[in-house]
Amino acid sequence: MLQITYLEEFQILLQALVAVALGGILGFERETAGKFAGFRTYVFVCLAAMLFVRLGLALIGDAATRFPMGTLRADPTRTIEALAVGISFIGAGAIFRDRTGTGMHGLTTAAGLLAAATIGVAVAINRYIVACGITLIGLVVLRTFAYLERRLKLK
Repeated sequence: MLQITYLEEFQILLQALVAVALGGILGFERETAGKFAGFRTYVFVCLAAMLFVRLGLALIGDAATRFPMGTLRADPTRTIEALAVGISFIGAGAIFRDRTGTGMHGLTTAAGLLAAATIGVAVAINRYIVACGITLIGLVVLRTFAYLERRLKLK
C-alpha cells in the first residue's frame, strides 16, 4: 500500500495550485492572443506534468520501502522522458500547414505546451523559483518577441 501522509497529500494539492497558476499565466497570454490552445490547455498540461512527476516520486518512495535494498531500480527521469514524448505528441497535433502549403502554424503553441510541462516538472520537484522564472521568461518571449516580429516584419 502506498505510504503517503496527509501532510504530503496537502503538499501535492498546494503544488497543484501553483502549477495551475503558472500554467494559467502562459495560457492566459495565449488566450488573449487568440490562439486555439489557451488557458485551460496550458493549465492542464502544467498540472498533469506536475502530477505525473510528483506521484511517480511517491510511488518510487513507497516501492523502496517494500523491496530489499538493491532489488528495485527506479529512475524518475523516465517519467520526464515520457512526458516530453507525450506533450510533443500533443504539440504535433497543434501544428498545421496553411491552405497554400507555404506556411506552418502552431509551432509556438507546440513549444509553449512543452515549456508548460517543464514548469509543472519544476513545481513537482520543489523548484519554485525555477518554475516562476521559466513562466516569466516564457511570457516575455511570447509577448515581446511577437511584438518584435511584427515590428521588424519577420512574419
